[in-house]
Order: sequence, then structure tokens, then C-alpha cells
Amino acid sequence: MSRRDDITGAKALNGYRSSKANNKTKRLFNVNLQKKKFYLPEEDRWVTLKVTTKTLKAINKNGLSAVLKKAQAKGKSINV
Repeated sequence: MSRRDDITGAKALNGYRSSKANNKTKRLFNVNLQKKKFYLPEEDRWVTLKVTTKTLKAINKNGLSAVLKKAQAKGKSINV
């Protein structure tokens, strides 16, 4: 299973690690994924999702159903 956000699809970014001598080596900036269980009252069931902390803050603020609707409006395919 890939390290991606289930809702937004966020994934790792690449960049460079820089030494004191300014030598550059490739590295990955992984996303801060958390595995969380959410309750969907519309379907009366619990769902386990891998989400980033940024998405988790949006869910806490707006609610899971609102975040899912917004993601679907942007064209993301969500298998909940």
C-alpha cells in the first residue's frame, strides 16, 4: 500500500539534503500520515482512513462528510 492520503491523495515530495560543504544528496519529504477511524452517520458505520494531519484538521473543523463532498467536487475518487 502506498504512502498516500486517502482523501486528498497527498504523497511524498523529493528534494535535496545539504551538507555543511553544500554537497547535495536526494531525499524524500514524507507526508505525516495518521491512521484514524471515523464515524459516518449517513451510512451508520465506522471507516478507517489514512489521512495527513492537514486533512485531519480540516475534518475536525468541517466534518467528514463535508470534506468528502469537497474532495469529490474537485474530482478525487474516494473509496470509503
